Amino acid sequence: MFSQRIDGLQPSPIRAVLGVIDRPGMVSFAGGLPATQMLPEWSGSLTQDVMQYGPSEGDPDLRAVVADRLRGMGVDAPPDRVMILSGSQQGIDLVAKLVIDAGTRTAVEFPTYLAALQVFRFYGARFVDVGTAAAAAALAYVVPTFGNPTGRCASAAERDALARTCLASGTILFEDDPYRELAYETVDRRPIVARMSGGSWIYQGSFSKTFAPGLRIGFLAASDDLFAPLLMLKQAVDLHSSRLSQRIVHDAVTAPDWPARLSALAAFYRTRRDCFGRQLHRHFSDLADWDEPSGGLFFWLRLKREIDTRTLLDEAIACGVAFMPGEAFYPNAPVLGTMRLNFSHADAGDADRGLAVLADLIREHRR
Repeated sequence: MFSQRIDGLQPSPIRAVLGVIDRPGMVSFAGGLPATQMLPEWSGSLTQDVMQYGPSEGDPDLRAVVADRLRGMGVDAPPDRVMILSGSQQGIDLVAKLVIDAGTRTAVEFPTYLAALQVFRFYGARFVDVGTAAAAAALAYVVPTFGNPTGRCASAAERDALARTCLASGTILFEDDPYRELAYETVDRRPIVARMSGGSWIYQGSFSKTFAPGLRIGFLAASDDLFAPLLMLKQAVDLHSSRLSQRIVHDAVTAPDWPARLSALAAFYRTRRDCFGRQLHRHFSDLADWDEPSGGLFFWLRLKREIDTRTLLDEAIACGVAFMPGEAFYPNAPVLGTMRLNFSHADAGDADRGLAVLADLIREHRR
């Protein structure tokens, strides 16, 4: 009745957890949710054209803005090779459709973004480590800037090395970069694809972390050999992304106060990161190790005594706390005893209460 690939389809663990975060009193460390008070209030004039069908590639004005900013980062991305997406998850699906068949070697970080793993598995990917086997893969997918789930930022040397590997081997590089504007320290954020003149690449970004996730607007740019087939794939599933959402985003990112908004956003989340780090030391110093992220939205915890954190989730939710078990982020065999905690959504009081609950649950499991 269904296609063979449905047999391997599993529900998204992050979607399941997000389904409970609106319960009264729930403290969520689970999804990468922006702080509610930092979401924009929008008032603007609507014209009839935004209610009409539009081009599959996206609104020309928004594509031009994205192209200008990408070229400012060194990416070879003229407007005619920029596509507006219905959320960056759509970009992951399009790339998987383009490249992955059953058994296709797909190089990823261990661990990596679990929603990308879900899509790649659906199309039959065979996962290998991007650090050791990128040259043998058809596709290399990375989140090098404030990665999800670890928060880690790749060094310039690591970025250069991966670019050289993909150029030499012909591996398509897929760089997913939704967190780059949420930088709290000075680090190298120059895209890997900006180091790949002549190679095959896709670069993807999002407005969800800097503006409003409910609008579901992302974008991708691609090398000349990949853009046309990606556009045909988008046309097969999605006539075009919401023109209303695109107009709202365009008006926001071209407004004179947009740079100030980005600065204020980074400052707000830097404060939340610092507070969360102090609370972690208070509640988890004897339970886990972690590195302070230089950007992004997550702390990645490695428990000092190995337990399967998936067994904690139902108990934590029953106690009013949501988090993401780390095991779901590994492409092959899960590594036990890891947790991803989001620090952007809960305020200081809720975060302290939630971390105390989690710490008590872990101590109970240890006993």
